[in-house]
Amino acid sequence: MAQSTSEQMRQWRGPAVLSFGFRPLFFLAALWAAGAMVAWVLMLSGRFALPTRFDPVTWHAHEFLFGYLGAVIGGFLLTAVPNWTGRLPVVGWSLGGLAFLWVVGRLCVALSLYLSPVSVALGDMAFLLALSLVILREIVVGKNWRNLPVLALIGVFLIANLLFHLQAAEDGFAAQGFAQRLGLAVVLMLISVIGGRIIPSFTRNWLVKRGATTMPAPPMQWFDKACLVVTFAILLLWGFAPLHVVTGALMLILSGLHIARLARWRGLQTLVDPMLWVLHVAYGFLPFGALAMAVSILMPEMLSQAAALHVWTAGTVGLMTVAVMTRATRGHAGEELQADRSTVVIYLALIGSVLLRVCADSFAGVRDHMLHGSALLWCVSFALFLIAYGPMLLRARRERS
Repeated sequence: MAQSTSEQMRQWRGPAVLSFGFRPLFFLAALWAAGAMVAWVLMLSGRFALPTRFDPVTWHAHEFLFGYLGAVIGGFLLTAVPNWTGRLPVVGWSLGGLAFLWVVGRLCVALSLYLSPVSVALGDMAFLLALSLVILREIVVGKNWRNLPVLALIGVFLIANLLFHLQAAEDGFAAQGFAQRLGLAVVLMLISVIGGRIIPSFTRNWLVKRGATTMPAPPMQWFDKACLVVTFAILLLWGFAPLHVVTGALMLILSGLHIARLARWRGLQTLVDPMLWVLHVAYGFLPFGALAMAVSILMPEMLSQAAALHVWTAGTVGLMTVAVMTRATRGHAGEELQADRSTVVIYLALIGSVLLRVCADSFAGVRDHMLHGSALLWCVSFALFLIAYGPMLLRARRERS
């Protein structure tokens, strides 16, 4: 009699890296985050060239948003969905196949000069499409309908990737275009939704253990839901009218709403625990990014759109993904949820990278040095993640006695 999928999952005895979704995809994401940054700096300096149809800036934008981030989203969802649905995780060669599709996407984009635009787009989109189908199956079979909005956002993210390829094929330059804004808006919504669940919950659990009397506001109350609706509307407007004065004014409202939301989660009470405060700081880059975007729209002479965009991409998205990856890896690898020295350095290096990139445009005389410093700190952060967390991702779970 043929084994069921569940039985096959239970009996997996292959490589440990294929025993849970976060393992191969977090490892590949960190490897790509560091490696692609090095490649991009060398491309900008003229010392290296990829046989890709994308110009260096477009390639950099695409590979961060749909490459690195696609792997992180996949690793997170393949790990979280079993908790949401009560079903067993995708493991083994099925998981290996998903990771392989992600690698194929990176190769298709990097070698796109030798391929047709249609082949490149299909090869790159295969991972997100397969991931969406897997998540849909788990939600439907597990009857976990409350998480359908998350799946819908992944669907829009997939569409944004397709639009990015279409724009790159037509115009040659797709960075900071509608497709990139749409993809980033989806990710910011995911962080708003999922961050709004996990940050106050993790903070409350930590405070309860320490006997605190003041607790975070429970997640997803009326204020949170209203904030999400307004956020969706403003980000959608930004996607279509990124330079309009109304968009700039609404970004100020967006910033204020998320500052208020963050304040309700009692982050100042977590300063002694880096694995908690980093979540609050990462979320804090969301309203900071909205404020920076408002300034770049209303007073462009003070801050460039590119600098404002990096508050969201490197700050909100970069730091939040690293915060989630370190926490999930330690928890599922059987390690204590405590940040060691290397973990703190990972966080601080990434924060420093964001601040240098945002401030670089304000110091014309040393701008290039600050940009190189930002890239270096970014690489240090992810290289250290690979050194400190790579072994946890590649070995079997440590069982604590």
